[in-house]
Amino acid sequence: MNSINMNKNIKLFNDDCMNIMSKYDDKYFDLAIVDPPYGINKDGNTKGLKETEKTDEHQKKVRSGKAFGWKFYEKKDWDQDIPKKEYFDELFRVSKNQIIFGGNYFTDYLYPSRGWIFWDKGQDISMSDGELAWTSFDKALRRKVFFRNTIWSNHLRMEKTPIHPTQKPVKLYTWILENYAEKGLKILDTHLGSGSSAISCHYYGVQEFIGVELDKDYYNLTFNRINQETSQMSYL
Repeated sequence: MNSINMNKNIKLFNDDCMNIMSKYDDKYFDLAIVDPPYGINKDGNTKGLKETEKTDEHQKKVRSGKAFGWKFYEKKDWDQDIPKKEYFDELFRVSKNQIIFGGNYFTDYLYPSRGWIFWDKGQDISMSDGELAWTSFDKALRRKVFFRNTIWSNHLRMEKTPIHPTQKPVKLYTWILENYAEKGLKILDTHLGSGSSAISCHYYGVQEFIGVELDKDYYNLTFNRINQETSQMSYL
């Protein structure tokens, strides 16, 4: 297990999230905001990309921020299956409330809730119009529009060139915190990915944020991104 204290309230683990959760008491975290694998093979494939978007020339422009589009990622195996029941049991044990992206893929393990979130991506350049998140909150369904290219062009260069296939905007997490959390809470993210949740929690002012990422390559990229973006005077 490798761990890093980014600052007094942000701690990252390069480990299996089941190992990390086992170390915490029941209901230790006020809120878990998680984005587990959906089991749909989005771990680096090029399905949905035009042939011109797969060329080395285009990908170099995307990586440098000179062109907007989908970045080609090294093929990995983390999105082959959804988490097992034991993951959800442990997640519910250690957290008081939960927001789970891709909840529509995990309905066998989640109880009925009216408090879903629909992230409307706002345009048809994506392979889907939006994403669903299941929540444990007894609230009305909420739809939030974030135009993917507008958000990325208004962010730092690092966010314009995503480091993870399922990277979500920092401001999406900020909106979630503003509507479903309070300052001073303890937050858990079991699948840290690109680290957008950690950046948002840093600026929002949580008491404690625990982020876990199993893949060492993504963990290292995420550490660098969080370190760079949380050193800015103002981001959100």
